[in-house]
Amino acid sequence: MWTDRRNFLDLPPELCNWETASVVILPIPYEATTSWGTGTREGPAAIIEASRYLEWYDEELDREPYEAGVCTLPAIDLGTVGPEPAIARLRALYDDLLEAAGDRFVIGLGGEHSISSAPATAWVDRLGGDVTILQFDAHTDLRDRHHDSPWNHACVMRRVLERTRNIVSVGIRALTLEERGVIREHGIEVVFAHEMRHPGWVERAVRALGKNVYITFDVDFFDPSLMPATGTPEPGGGGWWDALDLLSRVFRERNVVGADVVELAPRRGEEASAFTAAKLAYKMIGFWSEGR
Repeated sequence: MWTDRRNFLDLPPELCNWETASVVILPIPYEATTSWGTGTREGPAAIIEASRYLEWYDEELDREPYEAGVCTLPAIDLGTVGPEPAIARLRALYDDLLEAAGDRFVIGLGGEHSISSAPATAWVDRLGGDVTILQFDAHTDLRDRHHDSPWNHACVMRRVLERTRNIVSVGIRALTLEERGVIREHGIEVVFAHEMRHPGWVERAVRALGKNVYITFDVDFFDPSLMPATGTPEPGGGGWWDALDLLSRVFRERNVVGADVVELAPRRGEEASAFTAAKLAYKMIGFWSEGR
């Protein structure tokens, strides 16, 4: 039985064990390439701690999503090796987890955004490319190299792009001229943050998605007024209901195969950000389980 004493939502044993749970929480406290604020290694533990104070009842869904069972795995220790072998190790571990998990829904908790290339490409390979990567983010993360590394957190979607062009990005408001060229060259669907001020952006994003979707959610998608505890905050971000409007549509109309929530860098005395990230993960569990 895979469980963790500090489990997501602080569930009793019968609701958080591997044998009966439909949802798996995978903490990945990896941090090696952050380029400004640090602390993402503490993100998973902070999210799990904050989740203990969530109300289990979801008034929007009129149900208690935890009843699906949520198993929290022990945190993955990727050691002190360089970023490339660390991500390769994570990919191997994630492949093994998917084999064991069957039809369980796996949510990874980061950790810096570089970890997301492992589950995203695992699903690309698993489904023969028939999956869209839906990226919530302030940044495109399409640099080929950053700080002399192709495995920097600012390069994560470029590594994904090497395996699939099926990428939809929302909330973008910080990118380089080179990255703009990559978007145009590969036909990536991007909903920029300034476009979210006008009606129709949710429909546009959903329309660009294929049947199967993997979600990577960098919490700097949110405006810093809502999510200050992140390493590279950008003004003008999305709001809570912006995120839920799109997520609810995606979970309702597409087959969401997995997700991650990354880049929380918790700050002492500012618990709202960790609570927001925890509630975001719980909303995803609710949306997923509603369709089951």
